[in-house]
Amino acid sequence: MERKLAAILAADVVGYSALMERDETGTFERLVGIRKELIEPEIAKRRGRIFKLMGDGLLAEFGSVVDAVECAVSLQGALKGRNAEVKENERLELRIGLNLGEIIVDGEDCYGDGVNVSARLQQLADPGGVCISGKVAREVEKTLAFGFEAMGEQQVKNIAEPIAVHRLVQEGTSPKERLSRPPTLPNKPSIAVLAFANMSGDPEQEYFADGLVEDVITNLSKIPSLFVIARNSTFAYKNGATDVRQIARELGVRYVLEGSIRRAASRVRISAQLIEGKSATYIWADKFEGAAEDIFDLQDQLTERIVGTLEPTIRRAEIERARRKRPDSLDAYDFFLRALPHSYANTPADTNEALRLLAEALRLDPNYAAAHGYAAWGYEQRFLRGGFDPRDRAAALSHADAALATGSDDPQALCLGAFVHATITHDYERSINALDRAYAGQQFVARLRTECDGAYVQRDL
Repeated sequence: MERKLAAILAADVVGYSALMERDETGTFERLVGIRKELIEPEIAKRRGRIFKLMGDGLLAEFGSVVDAVECAVSLQGALKGRNAEVKENERLELRIGLNLGEIIVDGEDCYGDGVNVSARLQQLADPGGVCISGKVAREVEKTLAFGFEAMGEQQVKNIAEPIAVHRLVQEGTSPKERLSRPPTLPNKPSIAVLAFANMSGDPEQEYFADGLVEDVITNLSKIPSLFVIARNSTFAYKNGATDVRQIARELGVRYVLEGSIRRAASRVRISAQLIEGKSATYIWADKFEGAAEDIFDLQDQLTERIVGTLEPTIRRAEIERARRKRPDSLDAYDFFLRALPHSYANTPADTNEALRLLAEALRLDPNYAAAHGYAAWGYEQRFLRGGFDPRDRAAALSHADAALATGSDDPQALCLGAFVHATITHDYERSINALDRAYAGQQFVARLRTECDGAYVQRDL
C-alpha cells in the first residue's frame, strides 16, 4: 500500500441539480467547456493531477500546498471573470476545499482522511469561495499574499475530530504586512470563548473548566451561521490580563464569552457572560448549577444549556445590530436578519415585509440558502392563507428547490425547504430525506422535531 503526503483540492459546482433541471444539455456543455478550457489547464500548470471526476465535481492532488492554494485562487478568479458575461441563471460557480494530509495511492486513484477532509471543506465554502484546513493555513500564511478568515473548529460528517477551518480572502498584500494587522471582522457573527477562571482554589477543577470550554467551542462550531475561534487561539490569553476589547480586536471577533467555575461541597456553579467586543458591553449573563457527583454528565448538561442559551441570544443581538445599521450599508446577511422577526410574526403584512427584505438579501447573494428557505416559507403562507394564488405556489416551490439545492448541510434551509414541499407537493420522501440531511449534518437541530405519520410531515419550530 503506497502512502504519501499531498495537498488535495476538492471542487464542486454550486446548485448543479437545479441548473440541470432548468437546462440539462446547456449546463452539461458549459461544464465540459469550463473543465477543458479552464480547470484542467490550470491544474496542470500548477503541477497538479486530477485523479477523480464525479459529474459536477472533481478531486486533484498537488505535491506543493502553495501550488494548490494558488491554483484554487486562480480558478475562482478566472470563473468570476467568465461569469460576468453569462446570464445569472446560467452561471457555473465552484466551491473549493483544500487540505494537506497523508493519502493512500491505488493506481490512478487516491483515498484516505486527507481526501475526505478536503471534500468536507469544499461543502463549507461559499459559492466562488475557498475553504482550507488549519494545516494548509499554517503552511502558506507566511508565503502567500492571501488573508485567512478563521471559521473556528467545525464538526463535519464522518470525521471524528473537529477540523480547524479558514476561509481564504483578501489578495494583494505582503505576508508581513498582512500578519502585522488585526483580522477583519466577518459579516456574520464571530465569537471567541476564553478559558474559564477557576475560582474554587482546587487545581482539579482546572481540568473540568478547560473541558467545559472545549465542549462549548465544539458545539458552537456546529452552528453554520457562527464563526468560532479555535481553542489554541483563545487559550493563549489564559491567566493573562483580560481586556475584552483588545482580545476581540486581535482575534477579529464580534463577541467574547468569558466565565468562571466555583465548587462548594457537592455543588458546581458556572458563571458565564457574553460581551460585545468593540464596546465591551454585556449582552447576556447567567449562572448554571449542578450536582458534582457525576462530573462528566454535569459537564455535558452545562455545555448544552450554555450553547442552547447563546445561540438565540446572539441571534437577537445580531438582529438589533442590523436594525441599527444605515439602510445604505446593509448587506445580504443584514437584510436576512431584519426579515426574521417579520417571518415569525405570521401576519399578512409581516409576511409581505419579510419577503421584501429577503428579496433584497437574495439580490445581493442569489445563493443564500437560508434566505431561500424563509422566502419559500413566506410564499407558502401567502399561498395557503391568502387565496391559493398560483404565483405564490410557484414562488414557494422555486425557493424551496433553491434552498434544498444550495443548502448543503444548513439545517435552516433544509428544514424549511422540506416543510414547504411536504405541505404543497406532498413529496414526503424528498422532504424526509432533506430532514435527514439536516439532522445528520447538525445534530442540535433535533429540537426541530419532525413527526411523520403516513402522509403528514410536521415542522415544530
